[in-house]
Amino acid sequence: MERKEVYVISVKNYYLMTALEFDVLDELYFVVSFRHLQEELEMEEQTLKEALLALLQKGWVKCFKDASEEAMQHETEFEIKYKEYFYLASKKGLLAHNGRV
Repeated sequence: MERKEVYVISVKNYYLMTALEFDVLDELYFVVSFRHLQEELEMEEQTLKEALLALLQKGWVKCFKDASEEAMQHETEFEIKYKEYFYLASKKGLLAHNGRV
């Protein structure tokens, strides 16, 4: 599948969202595990890890220790524990995903 860039434009800001990031956010309207996300997207582990890291850095995704307890930013050891975490689009991420930034 060929991936294209998706541009989300705001009056105040200019956001670049890759098609890959768009696809990942599309699956994160509810809290999901890394493995579930990987299976749904049929994506290589490293590719998904990199997409999630980019989304976390943009503030478009939240990271959880389990289905209900958010991992605090300073506690997040993403490089080591990314497969153990659960993910959810943030409000900012949902707005970006829907082109309402």
